[in-house]
Amino acid sequence: MPVPNASGSSRSGVRSLALMARNPFAGPLVALVVLIVVFSVATDTFLSASNFSVILQQSVVIGTLALGQTLIILTSGIDLANGSILVVGALVMAQLAQGLAPGLQIFVLLAGFAVCAALGALSGTLIGRFLLPAFIVTLGLYTMLTAAARLYSQQTLVVPEGVLTVLGTGGYLIGTFQVTVGVFVVLASVVVLHYVLTKTAWGRHVYAVGGNPTAARRTGINVRGVLFAVYVIAGLLYALAAWQAFGRSPATSANVFSTANLDTISAVVIGGTSLFGGRGTVVGSYFGTLIVLVLQSGLTQMGFDPLYQQVLTGALVIGAVALDQFTRKVERLG
Repeated sequence: MPVPNASGSSRSGVRSLALMARNPFAGPLVALVVLIVVFSVATDTFLSASNFSVILQQSVVIGTLALGQTLIILTSGIDLANGSILVVGALVMAQLAQGLAPGLQIFVLLAGFAVCAALGALSGTLIGRFLLPAFIVTLGLYTMLTAAARLYSQQTLVVPEGVLTVLGTGGYLIGTFQVTVGVFVVLASVVVLHYVLTKTAWGRHVYAVGGNPTAARRTGINVRGVLFAVYVIAGLLYALAAWQAFGRSPATSANVFSTANLDTISAVVIGGTSLFGGRGTVVGSYFGTLIVLVLQSGLTQMGFDPLYQQVLTGALVIGAVALDQFTRKVERLG
């Protein structure tokens, strides 16, 4: 009987890890497909056009927030204030839209984008210019904005139909499979950001800053400028997420999306982006968002308690970080 070649198996494993390192979204894509197959076999209701449609609709807000979070984590930072920035932007839009003619809602939308971009610029200045830790800055901003949102409005605000709710419109493509404008917007955002990060000099600078800021600075990269730009762009993405939220529901309040920061970190990490910076993709982050939603949908239809969903999501996050650490170790050794 032939003896298995242990060294050959080891080399095969290393090659597999190297392949995953070059294509960080390959692992999340495989995991997503496996989950879909498992839940399709385990339940009679999961594999349906209407269920996939619901999952897609649910992905637009957290998926958009996760894109901004990805940019920041790629620079070896983290944003605990993204949900709070979304809420403040949404409240500003909703408050300004009260009693306003539908034709003027575009100016309300621009005001919301300006507010979110300004808050992103504040984080970018404190982190990039004054070199304060991203965790501390965004934690402080999260605390302040959470309180400010409740002081600004203590009631639920409803926006009238028009520009602010247009992302919720759409139609049925196949049977009961409905796709809204918001789904196309988030998918287009993924494509654009993936191109920018992989095909432009600025994108390479983002990865360089996250991988080794000292080396990036020595090669002439404006590290402070890159960090500032990343947080401003993330702020604009959070404003887009607030717009997406109005497409999902025209009502907003200071109490919505309270766990968005943790949800997006989970999606980004499960999607293959390293918490240590310099590695990951926005495509993987969107897959990570879908993985969490598919997991929640499948377990719910199987009758599992929602608490088990949180346990499994947490385990996936820990496993993703452990895999990232192991992959980095293998790369250093070989």
